[in-house]
Amino acid sequence: IVKMASVKGMVSIFVFLPICFTGTVFCGHILVWPGEASHWINMKPVLEELINKGHRITILTHTGALFIKYNESPLRFEIFTVPFKKDSVEEVIKNMLQLWIYDSPNMSYWQMYKKIRDILEKLTALNRQICDGVLKNAPLLEKLQIIKFDILFSDPVTPCSEMVAEKLGIPFIYSLRFSIGNIFERLCGQLPSPPSYVPFIPFALTDRMSFTERLKNFLFYFTHDLVFSQLTGRVWNNYYSEILGRPTTFCEAMGKAEIWLIRTYWDFEYPRPLLPNFKFVGGLHCRPAKPLPEEMEKFIQSSGEHGIVVVSFGSMIKNLTKEKGNIIAAALRQVPQKVLWRYSGELPDTLGPNTKVYDWIPQNDLLGHPKTKAFITHGGTNGIYEAIYHGVPMIGIPMFADQPDNMVHMKAKGAALVLNFNTMTTQDLVDALNTVINTTTYKDHIMKLSRIHHDQPLKPLDTAVFWIEFVMRHKGAKHLRPAAHSLTWYQYHCLDVIAFLLTCLASITFMVLKCCKFCFRRCGRLFRAKNKIE
Repeated sequence: IVKMASVKGMVSIFVFLPICFTGTVFCGHILVWPGEASHWINMKPVLEELINKGHRITILTHTGALFIKYNESPLRFEIFTVPFKKDSVEEVIKNMLQLWIYDSPNMSYWQMYKKIRDILEKLTALNRQICDGVLKNAPLLEKLQIIKFDILFSDPVTPCSEMVAEKLGIPFIYSLRFSIGNIFERLCGQLPSPPSYVPFIPFALTDRMSFTERLKNFLFYFTHDLVFSQLTGRVWNNYYSEILGRPTTFCEAMGKAEIWLIRTYWDFEYPRPLLPNFKFVGGLHCRPAKPLPEEMEKFIQSSGEHGIVVVSFGSMIKNLTKEKGNIIAAALRQVPQKVLWRYSGELPDTLGPNTKVYDWIPQNDLLGHPKTKAFITHGGTNGIYEAIYHGVPMIGIPMFADQPDNMVHMKAKGAALVLNFNTMTTQDLVDALNTVINTTTYKDHIMKLSRIHHDQPLKPLDTAVFWIEFVMRHKGAKHLRPAAHSLTWYQYHCLDVIAFLLTCLASITFMVLKCCKFCFRRCGRLFRAKNKIE
């Protein structure tokens, strides 16, 4: 028995020892440059999974961050000081939401442009101060260099993560849903985006465009690229060149990203070209539904065969105007379903007995409940993916940012109805709810998307973790980056080749014409000489 135990012990050692060593080799130290709000929500599951696999995580954030809680164990935080307070960020966000949701319908194009420019200038100033807090902070940079991180994981919505990676000499990976006009992906990541069928985000077009829509899409791309080049040329190109001590551009720095983790998938996206260093990880935060609190479950079970409707407008919309709240509440009280509504504003006067209001709801668990019939959403990517994951049809009331574009995707795929937040009436919402709940095609289409989502070689979270570890193991993924990064814009579009061929064609044409002209003159002279002789 003793001998057998010894043999088993030796076998165990030889079996598990390589695994331990392998784990030690692959475990690394990851520096994170986080986003805010839903961007942070999307990063956290990836970080938690990396920690479960033995990696160490350090969050590099600042004293003005709004949504990041510094006591979230087992995450380690490196916090640097910025000269502004959280109130400054909240004010910019408040102004942006006010413009997008309430003011923009009553503004002309130029009024809207001027207002957006003013808000972007304030946001850029805050971002510059965040960048200064790291890149012009020699003690902090030295401390980070001593730690010797293996990789930087960032959301590029907040600039300068690429500069931090450059200073530390480490590869970096992006986590991104979208950039306005696909600027980051197109111009910096070199992702092909033909305007004939790749719609401009977030102007709510589909991939099936009429001539007028294609014209509009082309002009959106062209004008936005001009505005972007002016903004980056005036601010970030100069700033990045100053930090590096040599001429560079914002896009050149972003183009060095090893992998772009895009937080969508083909269940959501229209078919389009993709590069090998762009990986889809949409819905990585989704989970099977957990049991609900007893009080909430009791309320849901009281709905009988009618089921429930879940209503949420995300973490950014704390409350609505009293008028809008009353319109929505009056519609909800007219449906036979019980309603669970995430809402933190003043209770609407029209709130019905079938509706319960909560400051927070376990949205994923509610959408996974078998009695859930519909989801009323603002169209945030996180909520949409939870609805796709659990197969719940939607009524979209988009308000700002990518939300109109997100809901157009769901409408085009037959999984949602979309209402205009500024013009909808109580009856519009009642009709939309009854249509989505009682018309089986909406449920059929969302279930089709759900099956596509679940039918992947790897789960989205596993895909994200795999590529982060891949870059760590291989010290980068340069073999996946296209040669387009080393080409100028005119080389990329082969304008120099076209110019050369046109020059050759023009030269040949010129020479042929000259030869013909010479021959005609020669023949003419001979003909006239012959006539004189005769």
